[in-house]
Amino acid sequence: MVGMHTSPSDDLATLDTAASAPSPAEPGGPRRAASPWRGRVMAAGLLLAALNLRPAVTTLGPLLEEVRDGLGMSGTVAGVLTSVPPACFALFGFTAPRLARRWGPGAVVCAGLAAIAAGLLLRPFAGGTVVFLAASALALAGIAVSNVLMPVIVKRWFPDRVGAMTGLYSMGLSLGTAVAAAVTVPMTDALGGSWRAGLGVWALLAAVALVPWLFLARDRTSGAESGPEANGPGANGPVASASVASASEAGGSETGGGTGTRTGTDTDTGAPAAVAETAPAPADGPAIRIARSPLAWAMAVFFGFQATAAYISMGWMPQIFRDAGVSASTSGLLLAVMMAMGVPLAFVLPRIAARLRHQGVLVVILGVLGLIGYGGLWLAPAEGAWLWALLLGVANCAFPLALTMIGMRTRTHAGVVRLSAFAQSVGYLLSIPGPLLVGVLYQHSGGWGQPLALMAGFMVPQIVAGVLAGRDRTLEDEG
Repeated sequence: MVGMHTSPSDDLATLDTAASAPSPAEPGGPRRAASPWRGRVMAAGLLLAALNLRPAVTTLGPLLEEVRDGLGMSGTVAGVLTSVPPACFALFGFTAPRLARRWGPGAVVCAGLAAIAAGLLLRPFAGGTVVFLAASALALAGIAVSNVLMPVIVKRWFPDRVGAMTGLYSMGLSLGTAVAAAVTVPMTDALGGSWRAGLGVWALLAAVALVPWLFLARDRTSGAESGPEANGPGANGPVASASVASASEAGGSETGGGTGTRTGTDTDTGAPAAVAETAPAPADGPAIRIARSPLAWAMAVFFGFQATAAYISMGWMPQIFRDAGVSASTSGLLLAVMMAMGVPLAFVLPRIAARLRHQGVLVVILGVLGLIGYGGLWLAPAEGAWLWALLLGVANCAFPLALTMIGMRTRTHAGVVRLSAFAQSVGYLLSIPGPLLVGVLYQHSGGWGQPLALMAGFMVPQIVAGVLAGRDRTLEDEG
């Protein structure tokens, strides 16, 4: 409506449409081939950026006890700290599409990496909790905007290799997550045992990643040079339009409706790939009242509770193992194992889900494994630590399943953009209280019995919402 502000999903849809448009300089003509060295710089920049999108979160968990002691931080405040990531993802993810429309996706990702480097560099110099939280929020704001825009970058720069490049980005993301958790404590010991050095050293990785983006950010025409592209890039953050590609790239299914996109396999790499059919998409039909859709709310609740479990794990799981007598370095390795489970399963689960008419069975399996893992942590946290880490790592793979389901529950491009934006943004907002409540219960109960009961309790609405969201229907059917 004229005179009204556009929503973040509308901004992203506009940005995504612009990314898909042919170059004005070459209407309908062939794409200009990019020089080999420029393509290598782009691929290196993509990988380096992906490596930096989780260490700000996963390096903190293994050193949380030392950080709390050094800053005089209570369990409740530590809970606030572990709730900052989803809060930043929900808040700053809204701004990314509009910033990208104004400055270009490359420039915004470059600024995001600069914010990550600055936040990680400032964090060790914090003399109190407030400054530490502010520096963490700065780094997480950079992660949030980069999360949203990476799929657009992939789509603009690598239109004929979306599957392979999304695979590279996803592997880099998982690798950075797992390696940061595994090596933070040994690296801290090697640097003299100071948690400040152990956290601050990760600013170097962000600074290295910034170098190619300083070059890439200057070129706002890279998307135009890439030529026409398929609808439905891959995504990994809030307000992201690429959940359809997360479904299609890993799922091997054919999306119906008007997107004109099907999926297959990259013949060069064997990686899943989205293959564009050039048939134009028909009109998207009447506007979808997304906030009144039972499907959208089921998807948002499912996404929110799986995000809650993930951020509780990243923030608190090493502390649970340490309080059970496991060493700090081993606790970091256990978290790394949990995060590493997402590498293979991020490819396997969507493929399986795409072959099922109802994804509820997968939701139930993951939920039950999570319940077993939490029960094991309560009964024998140290004795069965590796088994519980494996089970909870599998349970936390509800994230790629959620993205796949978003892609499968829509028939049109506009539908997937709106459902993805709603489910992920609302979901991240719903996930904010979880880590905080865990910290409050941990402080006031003096143990992990009540927090673990809360974590297990969160699995129940996750399973119920996931089963409802997994039913064979689409958002457009409710319009």
